[in-house]
Amino acid sequence: MGGESGVFVRVGLTPAAEDVLLRLRLRHGPLMVQQTGTEPLCYPHSELRVGRSDVLVGELAGDTQFWMSADQYEYWRHTRLTVDVVPGRGDGFSLEAPEGVRFQVRSRALTDVEALA
Repeated sequence: MGGESGVFVRVGLTPAAEDVLLRLRLRHGPLMVQQTGTEPLCYPHSELRVGRSDVLVGELAGDTQFWMSADQYEYWRHTRLTVDVVPGRGDGFSLEAPEGVRFQVRSRALTDVEALA
């Protein structure tokens, strides 16, 4: 249900996605992820500005912020998101693209307990 503290975590990582994210962090420094449309894009933290209409959904692997627009968050606010990694090429601007993989978000409806958290 939650993270290490027992608190509900709205967005998480599969082990494979965490491995890719940690490798990218070693290579590029601090990162951030922004869900844009259908796929999450990973950028160096200093290269993407968020606006007033963006929502911080959570943090991945300790310190990588995961953002999305308020409109998209409103649509997905009843879901638990999991960032995974799959073979293929995603957006050319996302840092994982040269690795031959792309991040992908999977979602499921929140349980009644999670929805109250």
